[in-house]
Amino acid sequence: MPLSVLVPDNDVVPPPAGEPKAPQWVPPLDADGLRLVLERIKDWEPFDVEEVFDDLDTAIGNHPPAVAATDTLIDRLRGHVKQLSDIAVADDKYPPTTEMVQLVERGRPLHEERTPPNYQQAVGLARRLAFVTSDLVEALIEARYIKEAE
Repeated sequence: MPLSVLVPDNDVVPPPAGEPKAPQWVPPLDADGLRLVLERIKDWEPFDVEEVFDDLDTAIGNHPPAVAATDTLIDRLRGHVKQLSDIAVADDKYPPTTEMVQLVERGRPLHEERTPPNYQQAVGLARRLAFVTSDLVEALIEARYIKEAE
């Protein structure tokens, strides 16, 4: 038996005449806003805590980084500081701790510092970035914003 037999065609009751109409739905983003979201999703790189720890070991481990790898290491550490800083301040429901804010502020000038041409100074910058990265990743793990490597 078709369902239309059970429900009469005229059982829709119109709203009372004086009741205001519900506002028409408006999409939350226009075309440019959607393009921006799409670009950000395409550019998004998932956080890899193992990669962070590998770079920290390279920067502040027992041996200094190789001369040829120092610039690349600094760029990766800058990326880690930026990504960790974004994680720390991303959600208004879970505001960053005072320690996280201090670490983000400490990392900002290092992120913007030009890579020195001198190898020893470049290693110094890599290590300063590594210490901020290490402290920030530990604070985020402790606050359960990110998971520790398994």
